[in-house]
Amino acid sequence: MSEVIRLYGTLEPPAISDSITIGQLSFTLEEGALRHIRVGSIEIIRCIAFLVRDRDWGTLTPRLSLLSSESADTSFSLHLEAEFETPTATLNVSIFVEAVQDKLTMRAEGIPNGIFETNRAGFTVLHPARLAGRPVSVKHSDSSIEASTFPFLIDPWQPFKDIKAITHFADGLAVDCTFTGDTFEMEDQRQWGDASYKTYVRPLALPWPYTLSQSQPLTQSVSISWNRTNKRQPKSNDTCVFGKALFPETAILVTPKDAVRLIKHPADIRQVSPQRLLCNVDTTTGAIAEYFDAYAKLQAVMPNFVYDLELICGFEDPPALELVQLRVAMDAAGFKPESVMLCPAVDRISTPPGSDWPKCPPLEEIHSASANTFGDLVRGGGMATFFPELNRKRPPLEKLDFVSHSLCPIVHASDDLSVMETLEAIPHITRSARAIIGDAEYRIGPSTIAMRHNPYGQRTFPNPDLNRLCMADNDPRHGAAFGAAYVIGLATALADSGVTVWTPSELYGPRGLSGPITKAISLLASCAGKSVHRATIKNDLAELVIGSLQITANLTSQPFGGLGPFEFKTS
Repeated sequence: MSEVIRLYGTLEPPAISDSITIGQLSFTLEEGALRHIRVGSIEIIRCIAFLVRDRDWGTLTPRLSLLSSESADTSFSLHLEAEFETPTATLNVSIFVEAVQDKLTMRAEGIPNGIFETNRAGFTVLHPARLAGRPVSVKHSDSSIEASTFPFLIDPWQPFKDIKAITHFADGLAVDCTFTGDTFEMEDQRQWGDASYKTYVRPLALPWPYTLSQSQPLTQSVSISWNRTNKRQPKSNDTCVFGKALFPETAILVTPKDAVRLIKHPADIRQVSPQRLLCNVDTTTGAIAEYFDAYAKLQAVMPNFVYDLELICGFEDPPALELVQLRVAMDAAGFKPESVMLCPAVDRISTPPGSDWPKCPPLEEIHSASANTFGDLVRGGGMATFFPELNRKRPPLEKLDFVSHSLCPIVHASDDLSVMETLEAIPHITRSARAIIGDAEYRIGPSTIAMRHNPYGQRTFPNPDLNRLCMADNDPRHGAAFGAAYVIGLATALADSGVTVWTPSELYGPRGLSGPITKAISLLASCAGKSVHRATIKNDLAELVIGSLQITANLTSQPFGGLGPFEFKTS
């Protein structure tokens, strides 16, 4: 086995990056993007990139050509050509970077060779998540100034719109970002797991997808400058304390097909020994009686697991009628779950700003019917998808015992660094979720690198070549050393959040138990219910102390902290 395959599960090499330093200014150039822009040791901007999204919000990978690059002690310049291709047309973009010691500008000029369809084409600026609660000043197109703060709790919608310039204040610096060429706005990207606030081009309230044509050349720019300031800068409190933390129970997702297979191969689950099995039933996909029958037979063979039901309902009939029919089918099969998490099927599709909510019975009616039908079970609500959907459509807490949502680190970016950086956002998500759900039990549903369902498009993206691909249904890193390090990092980020159950893997398939992640999850599953004494991610090391066990994982591709790339150890 090659080292690249062992580490990443793919022959696709990791991205190559170049470090640029001009006096106090430094940044990394990686695949046409500027990352980790710093003044001295202070990160002022997480990333600037020119991105193009297709009609399913997939991020197009451009073909890049370096035309020129000049570097000196006091300046840096770069000219790239980026070619974005769709089935119908190609968008050719010239990207220019100019940097001096106190200013950085990135400019783009693009023109398609035909009718180019896109949901978004333009610059994206990522502001670090550590700015939560810090002061910010926003200049609008009418030259008015809005004084505010970056949201501390995650904003479900756009905290700022119609942005011509934005200035944030932190660490003794005032950092100015000025935009030209289109109308920009900001979304709180932390809710998707990104460790940033994102300022992006083209308001979501405008129709999408839209088209670019040869008669409409694209020209945009982003300029960054900074200076010292004495402006009062309150510190953000990122801690989230809910009393003495206990490590959550581990669940593994099992489909009806998985259940049939597992009955014949019981050792497949015993290699991990989770406390719970999460059993998915989607009423929109097939023979419900057969699904319940498969789970009932599995439960008869393996009665020692706690069985949880994830029930996705189409609600073609009134909720009370449909849920009674499901209960009758479940009882007839003899399946006896301990809990049921109920999610309307339409809520697996996100409702972006400016869009109409899909037809769906009110959540109050759904969960009232659930209380009447499944009153003997622990009942949950929330989303089978991700935190943004929960944040935008909040369940009636008075009718629920627990609330759940899932996580996915490849919604917006799929490179190795971005995936690991999503761990920074987990405390922001759990803190914001707790503010929504109060004292209700909090569970994290299936959370793998690859995406099992795409709320933002018509499908997840197939990945037959096993590349690093956004919103892919299969990510090769899951079963490699990278995946094991990531899951330990995820466990560390969740450890003190008050989550009672987490589901880090499916049983079979591309998001299933295979490779080093199996050992990592087995180790973490053995910690259920034990006291969490320490859970930190610092300097690219995840350190987790549970009971008498210490787990340390290197989250980087380089030897670090006495560990090899993506290696973990116990002591």
